[in-house]
Amino acid sequence: MADRAKLPIVYVRGFAGGPSGIDKAVQDPFYGFNEGSTHVRVGADDRPAYHQFESPLLRLHLDHGYRILVQGGQEAYLETHDEIPSDSIWIHRFYDASASTWTTRPREFRLEDAARDLLRLVRTIREKSGAPRVHLVAHSMGGLICRSLIQKVLPDLGEDPADHVDKFFTYGTPHGGIAFDVGFGLVERLMDATGISGADIFAHRRMYEYLTPDALREDGGPPDDWDPRTMPDGVFPPERIFCLVGTDPADYDVAHGLSSRAVGVRSDGLVQIDNAQVPGAQRAFVHRSHSGGYGLVNSEEGYQNLRRFLFGDLRVQAELVGLRPPAGRGGTRWQAEVRLAVRGLPSVMHEQLAAHWCPIQLPQPRDDGTAAEPVPLAVTFLDSGAPRPADSPTLRYALHLRILSLRERDGILRFTEHLEQTADFADILVVDVGPAQTGPGVWVVWNSDLPGAIWEHRPTGTPCGDEEPSAGVWRARVPLPGTAAPILGPDAGVRLTVTPWS
Repeated sequence: MADRAKLPIVYVRGFAGGPSGIDKAVQDPFYGFNEGSTHVRVGADDRPAYHQFESPLLRLHLDHGYRILVQGGQEAYLETHDEIPSDSIWIHRFYDASASTWTTRPREFRLEDAARDLLRLVRTIREKSGAPRVHLVAHSMGGLICRSLIQKVLPDLGEDPADHVDKFFTYGTPHGGIAFDVGFGLVERLMDATGISGADIFAHRRMYEYLTPDALREDGGPPDDWDPRTMPDGVFPPERIFCLVGTDPADYDVAHGLSSRAVGVRSDGLVQIDNAQVPGAQRAFVHRSHSGGYGLVNSEEGYQNLRRFLFGDLRVQAELVGLRPPAGRGGTRWQAEVRLAVRGLPSVMHEQLAAHWCPIQLPQPRDDGTAAEPVPLAVTFLDSGAPRPADSPTLRYALHLRILSLRERDGILRFTEHLEQTADFADILVVDVGPAQTGPGVWVVWNSDLPGAIWEHRPTGTPCGDEEPSAGVWRARVPLPGTAAPILGPDAGVRLTVTPWS
């Protein structure tokens, strides 16, 4: 039988628009997931250094041995083979039935039909591969098709989605719909009311229809407190979902001519940052646009987050804890900026910056003087099988942390005291994690305490102590350098939590 060590991967593409867009989409044998990208980095002596990303499909083939099986078509391959390998990639070609170039009677596209067709594909793949479940990987609207399968189609059949889907990864999916910024409300209402090119599928009323099981739907549309982003309790574990969030709206303007002014700067050019997330899901922010030559799917950042979420064996979470800013600083608000880089990769895995309109807003001090709730900084997944230097067997990543202050009076920034993009505190936490096979011992050091270059550092001595007695969980608190105490309080630190991931 097929290799059971890996699960099949099913890709689901995004919105194509009206008939002409659908006709164009079906001409691509892999619905766009085979597209790579190129760009130029600055190398030594200011010389341009060419960088190529081959595409997520080719990289999964090269890095993990996945196969793309075609015999006149993937559907034809499935029809003519009783057994297929589990380490295989499949494209859900849901738009084919709606293409006018392929049939004289194209079927009107409905998202629920695409979700039911996805279930048939998943059933066939599981049956012929012997795999217990599949991974779903989706771009944009494709994530809503997957959620319709998980939240509506399978529950209506009385089946548990976790019996079919292992992990679910989304690139720029509008989990909260697509909304326009202030001043464009009239355009949004017109789009929802008319369903221009089928775009009403991103309106809350329509989303309620295809995300809610028949037994739970109420007449008259969604309740006032209904949030389309939320995965209902008990349906599918949110921690098995990963949301890749884009923060570069400008490049989408260039590629598609849709002004970022319509959706606002806190977006990937089409989907607002807050709408691209499922509460409780894993997530990463990357400075990429919704699609196009500098898009989420055809990016190294997107691929590296995908492969580690699917195949990594350790999950590492970083949080700010013990925050107690000194009192008496009326009008001062604090923000954190973070970047997360993993050793050996050519791009950052996660970044939330004020320049990208997504810094982390730190909570105000409590009236009783107690520390604020922990503030999530970043989550990353590490792969014990990743290449490492011969003399440094640990898995290393770096967390860049900057704290910035904003002083306001009556909502207006005090420019006489302001230094633009200047951090009140900045440092890099270098984290070395022992491979999963030997147990997650962790060594940490702040860059400000290192005498030389970070790449020269080799952790020595005893790893940090484990403050969590529970089996399978390792946790430690790393104090911030003393220079941060006047800003965040003497007890502020970074709490690291390492857990196995499968």
